[in-house]
Amino acid sequence: MLEENQNKYYLEVITRLINVIIILLIVIVLMGVIHFTGLPKFKKNTGDVGMSEKSAARTDQKKTSHWQAPDTNEIKNENQPELIAYGRRLIVSTSFYLGPHGQVSKTANGMNCQNCHLEAGTKYFGNNYSAVSSTYPKFRERSGGIETIQKRVNDCIERSLNGKALDSSSKEMQAMVAYIKWVGKEVPRKEKPEGAGIKDLAYLDRPADPQRGKEIYALRCKSCHANGGEGKLNSDGSYLYPPLWGEHSYNIGAGLYRLSRFAGYVKYNMPNGADFENPQLSDEEAWDVAAFVNSQPRPKKDLKKDWPNLAGKPVDHPFGPYADPFNEQQHKYGPFEPIAQARKKEK
Repeated sequence: MLEENQNKYYLEVITRLINVIIILLIVIVLMGVIHFTGLPKFKKNTGDVGMSEKSAARTDQKKTSHWQAPDTNEIKNENQPELIAYGRRLIVSTSFYLGPHGQVSKTANGMNCQNCHLEAGTKYFGNNYSAVSSTYPKFRERSGGIETIQKRVNDCIERSLNGKALDSSSKEMQAMVAYIKWVGKEVPRKEKPEGAGIKDLAYLDRPADPQRGKEIYALRCKSCHANGGEGKLNSDGSYLYPPLWGEHSYNIGAGLYRLSRFAGYVKYNMPNGADFENPQLSDEEAWDVAAFVNSQPRPKKDLKKDWPNLAGKPVDHPFGPYADPFNEQQHKYGPFEPIAQARKKEK
């Protein structure tokens, strides 16, 4: 009897051991499957996940639809690679070729085109050249006539670089035009891609404040552009950070002397390192610092021939006469919305 009970006990122990072994084998197999295939992904709410995937797809689509500059490594494959490459060098190092000690001519004030047209005119909303080739020749209110790319380049040289116009047939002009056309070569005719030029900011409901702008400048701008706005030079005498006012800066006829242009430029490009996706200043700060910078002394220019049609003057053009009853002070600092609304009513 005792022997029979012992046999039953041994049988139960063996059965349990077999069950444990089977369970361990199953666990080992499952772990192997998971190791090679990964854990299954469960959707708690298929509707929400679907919307997230659609949103991600829309974001990706939006990013790819934004204008992107062509790769400079591809210049060598173009029909006139040397001319295009020279044009790029002229944009990046204008002072070396055309500045006060220029190797080609002493035409400009020492600034480089790239100081305003960032990353050689290719930065997204960095005053880039993407829409130049696709939209020129075109009518411009400032001159009251049809302008070519050559005329537009000389406008920049005479106003932003406070210099003298280049001969339109010169190698330098041909090179800059070739490069500008290359930058916008993928843009269809008469189209302006997303990210072109400078992004407009919403108008403030008050005048831009130069005094507030002075405080912002001291905190966010002075470290690069210096206390007196004179900028900082490279070892070769060109500007690492351009002068924002004074005798070597842009003159009163430059596009950036209009507050809306300067504010939009600053918002998405300044301080150094800012871009469209990562601005570092609020809209109000951008408007105010623009007001401060453009209230400082700078070279003059005869503007008598500008804006022959007074009704075509921008709301922020700071010099009269005007076709509306608002004074120069409001046209310079705002608020600009009342001027814009009054013009809409007239139309």
